[in-house]
Amino acid sequence: MTGKIRQKGYGPSMTVTACICVLLLFVSISVGSVRISLSDMGTILWYTLRGLPVPSSIPEQNVTIFLSVRLPRALAAFFAGGALSLSGAVMQSLLQNPLASGYTLGVSSGASLGAAFVIVTDWSVPALGQFLLPASGFAAGLVTVLVVLAVAARIDRTLRSQTVVLIGMVVSLFVNAMLTLVSSFAGDRAKQLLAWTMGSFNGKRWYHVGVLMAAALFGLVVLLLSAKSLDVMSFGDDEAYAIGVNVRRQKILLLLVATLLTGVCVSFTGTIGFVDLVAPHVVRKLFGASNRRVLPMSFLIGGSFLALSDMVSRTILSPQEIPVGAVTALIGAPFFVVIYLKDRRKE
Repeated sequence: MTGKIRQKGYGPSMTVTACICVLLLFVSISVGSVRISLSDMGTILWYTLRGLPVPSSIPEQNVTIFLSVRLPRALAAFFAGGALSLSGAVMQSLLQNPLASGYTLGVSSGASLGAAFVIVTDWSVPALGQFLLPASGFAAGLVTVLVVLAVAARIDRTLRSQTVVLIGMVVSLFVNAMLTLVSSFAGDRAKQLLAWTMGSFNGKRWYHVGVLMAAALFGLVVLLLSAKSLDVMSFGDDEAYAIGVNVRRQKILLLLVATLLTGVCVSFTGTIGFVDLVAPHVVRKLFGASNRRVLPMSFLIGGSFLALSDMVSRTILSPQEIPVGAVTALIGAPFFVVIYLKDRRKE
């Protein structure tokens, strides 16, 4: 009875947190070289969605900046952050490892290697056009994870968490070595390669938002449908088997969904760390360990965190822009250390 009452008690705080996350998203859009007030943004959206001309009281320049530059960029960051946080939440529960993330299985390393190959060789596929870089990165990341799962399955047919983590680390180290080798041939393209590996939302448009939104919402729905199984498996493989969960099938499904989420984000935005580590930890401290709460709140908090980090990356040294991956690391690393030290003191 107490558990049920406590679970219901999370509703108001979750609603307030969700509203704050949405507000932070619009704050991240408002701040910049040209400041756009929240009221102006609301007016622009209201008239644009109704197909009516925006009132002349709002400068046309502000309308263009809001609709064509800042809104798609902020939404791309929001959905990317949400997807990365979902992936991290799943990995931490599934592998029973608080330091696990979507990068544990080599998704980031594989995607970076695929993108590096395209950048260094100047390879082109006319049919893919500007989607060549993200497509090659996603394909390489997916292949890396499939290799990890295949090797882990040969060693341990039940795919126990320790085995998957160990093989993922080994494969990641190998892929990173290959990435270093490819990078040594970058030459004049070294700067482009470095910028991609540090992550950026510069130049993101509505078609980027569409892909990231579709991947994030698809992953959220699939993971919420599997939340009960994920809760059971977070206590260990043996307990899940005892209850009757098909651990192998569920684990492969969830790992592939997490890979999809991380792979799509890395492919479109480059490598961005710490979002998938920090957001799920914050959510579990605020709302408990149930994945029915952890997953949607990780999505919202991770999304708003990355949107704010992107705002900092484009404004703190304006007009120069710094990689968003550097911002998330500078914010996330100390934050994560503080959380870790507090947990150790409690223990």
